[in-house]
Amino acid sequence: MRVLITLVLTISLVSTAMATRLFAQIALPPVQLPDASRTLPSLPNLGAEPVIAVGDTLAKVRLDRITTLLRDNRDRIEPDREGQPAVRGILVATGVGDAMVARAAKEGFRLIDRDHIEGLDLDIVRFAVPEGRSLGRAQKQLAKLLPDAEIDADHIYFASGPGGALPAPALATTASSGRASLGLIDGGVAPHPSVAGRVEQRGFAAGAPYASRHGTALASLLIGSGPVRGSAPGQNLLAADVYGSDPAGGNASAIARALGWLVQRGVAVITISLVGPDNKLLATAITRAQQRGMLIVAAVGNDGPAAPPAYPASYKGVFAVTGVDGKNRVLPEAGRALHTDFAAPGDAVLAATGANTTNRLRGTSFAAPLVAGRLALRYPTPAIDRISPAVSALVFEARDLGKTGRDKTYGHGLICGDCGGR
Repeated sequence: MRVLITLVLTISLVSTAMATRLFAQIALPPVQLPDASRTLPSLPNLGAEPVIAVGDTLAKVRLDRITTLLRDNRDRIEPDREGQPAVRGILVATGVGDAMVARAAKEGFRLIDRDHIEGLDLDIVRFAVPEGRSLGRAQKQLAKLLPDAEIDADHIYFASGPGGALPAPALATTASSGRASLGLIDGGVAPHPSVAGRVEQRGFAAGAPYASRHGTALASLLIGSGPVRGSAPGQNLLAADVYGSDPAGGNASAIARALGWLVQRGVAVITISLVGPDNKLLATAITRAQQRGMLIVAAVGNDGPAAPPAYPASYKGVFAVTGVDGKNRVLPEAGRALHTDFAAPGDAVLAATGANTTNRLRGTSFAAPLVAGRLALRYPTPAIDRISPAVSALVFEARDLGKTGRDKTYGHGLICGDCGGR
């Protein structure tokens, strides 16, 4: 018995020391995840199969999606210099003063408006592109004219899973305006019984908030209870609709404004299951939200491992989530970020898709909220000094997949493996 007690005490001390080293590795802001390969105990290799080679097909799907969006909305959307879709005829900038606005006006860049995002203490200026100039050419010219400013197109971000607006505009509501730990940036949320009475919504696009299948599914996987159970059942949710009925919805400036609202409301953890290119405004907004203690979880997308890195999942400190199937193999269509931090169920996930409907869904979109909900249970209030223990606890919860320890495919491992109606 004395030997057993000594052994237990030794294990306890070792675990405490490991946790202390783990916390010390997290430098904030921005958030840095701990190195699981050095600090976590070895778990059995689950024999994950390699990613299926579907790169050509997925690349074609991604290009077709962009081509269709540009073709069907020529009056609102145009490609930037890299061929990425963005709001037509508009450049967004930060770090712009009155003298810069006047200088730009002399060269034909008309000031459209200015916007101050309270929660982020961030000023955005929108310029109209001079008549006859492409977005890419205008961006290059304005950047040269205003070298001290951050200038970019207002890129558009796609939902990383099946979506679409619902035929009826009914919205989920909340019984009170109380505090919520969880936030969602996506489409609007329908009043499905699993989330009814616990969702407060605000629109950041024309016609928003307007219920969508994608937004409703994510909300149910975050806070659902009853017919659909989320990873943080029974919690309240703040949902920012950045799409509404606007074909140019889901743009960087809308996401930045949504981030500001969620920071103002004291949300600790948010989910963004949207993908698109690197964008200077979005990067700045995310950094400022992180500096205020917000943790951001994002899906890596469904464009396959050969696609360009997905954003916002690729930004430093954002928790990038991939999806796995019923055998805990990474989805062959799962996209990539510059890092992968966690995996969660992403195939045949049971989610709400309307006021009275549920479906089994597939995509990395539906893995991200499962991780976010689990994180929010450990981190209910934004506070920099509470991030280290919250993240460390989530890492220790993860079930190791693939190569022993942290790896590029599954990150720290599987979170909420029995979620999503498995």
